[in-house]
Amino acid sequence: MHPWVAEMAAYSFGWCEVGGAPVAAPGGKGVRQALAVLGAEAAGADGRDGVAAAVAVELVHAFSLVHDDIMDGDAHRRRRPAVWKAYGTGPAVLAGDALFALAVDTLATRPGGAGGVRALSAALGDLVCGQADDLLFTGRPWTGPDRVRPHEYRVMAERKTGALLGCAAALGAVLGGGDPATAAALDRAGRHLGVAFQIVDDVLGIWGDPEVTGKPVHGDLRERKKTFPVLVALGSPQGRHLAALLETGEAPQAAAALIEEAGGRTAALAEARRQVSAVETSLAGVPLAAGAAADLRALLGHLVRRDL
Repeated sequence: MHPWVAEMAAYSFGWCEVGGAPVAAPGGKGVRQALAVLGAEAAGADGRDGVAAAVAVELVHAFSLVHDDIMDGDAHRRRRPAVWKAYGTGPAVLAGDALFALAVDTLATRPGGAGGVRALSAALGDLVCGQADDLLFTGRPWTGPDRVRPHEYRVMAERKTGALLGCAAALGAVLGGGDPATAAALDRAGRHLGVAFQIVDDVLGIWGDPEVTGKPVHGDLRERKKTFPVLVALGSPQGRHLAALLETGEAPQAAAALIEEAGGRTAALAEARRQVSAVETSLAGVPLAAGAAADLRALLGHLVRRDL
């Protein structure tokens, strides 16, 4: 990369400060990298294919976060200024583009990489659709026939979050020339995981411990986000009262209590469990290497039990 762009990319991973000075930072959770390696091993592919898949998917994830923060106006990422706040909007767009280009190059230069590029391209198409839906949701009313319904949210979450998790789980198998049915099952499992992961995030965004999540208590309510628990509660008899609270964003504690009373939290956790069951169904239908499959299931279970 161009040195300036490389600095911004490194900053997005938490490897340096503005100006390029190295820093010891925790970085992200490593979810997609772990899925890629374990998915490849579970499908019987070479571990090196899992590493290449992990690198490509993590580069795409980093690119999507850089651009998401711009679109959502989020000023902070990992407890420090987001790339666009630190360097400016135009430079941040450029850094995201460079991360995406590097992801494609990572796959295209590997033997048999054409299949990997196709898989990544399909996931990116879904990610863009999901992000578009998420942006459009903000302009729709809280109540009435045009309000966002929970089933629309599930479709958005599968695309925006699940597509890349599914690609991560399946890409190593694709690169390694594994059985297409196994790769497809891993992709389905990752997509269901994405919905569960997003809904658990929604619950934590309202009721999570700030010391654990790194987010302010009731932060999603203050930002008036149309999350799954909120959408369920808006469809209840308490919906109009809740909509009035959410419209101002000034009484998040009262809104959180009303959402829980209306069954939003219970419904969200039930939906997350249903999606986890769908993950298991997807994996049970194909032969997987026992040790890696056990590790993969352990990881999937951990992701949806996060501090609830």
